[in-house]
Amino acid sequence: MNKKILLLGWGYPPNIDGGLDIHVKHLFEELQKRDDVEVKLALPQDRAPEKENIVGLDVGEGDMVWKAREMSSQVAELADDFDIIHTHDWFGAEAGFKAQKYSDCSWVSTIHSLASGRSREHHDGEVTDLEKLAVEKPGKAIAVSNKLAEEVESEHGEKPKVIYNGFSKPQGKGQDIKEKLDIEDNMVFFVGRHAEQKGIEHLIYGFKKFLKNGGEATLVIGGDGEMRESLEKFAEMLDIHENTIFTGFIPTEELGDYYKCADLFVSPSINEPFGLTISEALESGTPVLATENGVSEFISGDSIIEIDPDSDSIAEGLKKGLRQDIVVDEESRSWGEMTDEIIEIYRNL
Repeated sequence: MNKKILLLGWGYPPNIDGGLDIHVKHLFEELQKRDDVEVKLALPQDRAPEKENIVGLDVGEGDMVWKAREMSSQVAELADDFDIIHTHDWFGAEAGFKAQKYSDCSWVSTIHSLASGRSREHHDGEVTDLEKLAVEKPGKAIAVSNKLAEEVESEHGEKPKVIYNGFSKPQGKGQDIKEKLDIEDNMVFFVGRHAEQKGIEHLIYGFKKFLKNGGEATLVIGGDGEMRESLEKFAEMLDIHENTIFTGFIPTEELGDYYKCADLFVSPSINEPFGLTISEALESGTPVLATENGVSEFISGDSIIEIDPDSDSIAEGLKKGLRQDIVVDEESRSWGEMTDEIIEIYRNL
């Protein structure tokens, strides 16, 4: 008899916040292809597309903690129809705990990041408590890298099983982005949320030092977020705005063109549990400059140059990365391979 799986997510393209949503999307799609499982995906109603086997949950108005609590009561009611509920990060913890306690279903919990890694500021105690619940109480807890698993163990006392994400090859239209943006020298590329965790301010300052030391390049910063305006002002203050382009949101169908045209992709995150943008750059054939991340744990070649999340290290890394002739030839990992490993966990519960 097929296992019936209920995934609990937070967003689905195009309404996504980060790598967690991309992971859930691919897991959902891969599970739908399998003959030995049946799957549904539960999402907040306002983020749930009208798509077969996607269930919208009425979470009302409130902050993320409030919405997570509203989701938990509805998921607990749905749980009797499923063998396994698979939640992601702290917001699914209460739902998974209730479903496991009040029904016959098992609970799988995947941790994608910790609150302590998303901000250097004091983080919400309730969120930390829910993270602990998501690590200690499920039938199986998973982390997306060994780096994250060790951080979880250090903070919450238990080490989850490691299952790495898959790699995605981003779409493109065949555009020449350098021509489109009037770039005549090297193109250094970043894309992601403009948030503290991503370390973009260090990238901008490091790029300033790189230029001051005689480097020649244009820094292209894609994406958006709460820090966008302050980052643009920072680039102006450093007098590098003529060498820096903020593109804003890059359409999914064009993202591959940016990666492919870049001479170097930079991931300067303060904390990067996995690094989906790193994998996208590598899949596009673009070498990477990156702080510690999960992708590097199973990449054995020279395609990733390691840096620290500070401006001096980034400046030196830019010099090294643009000077070397790096050929990206790394073994990929599919989302199907990731799903195979997760299904094995489902079978053993």
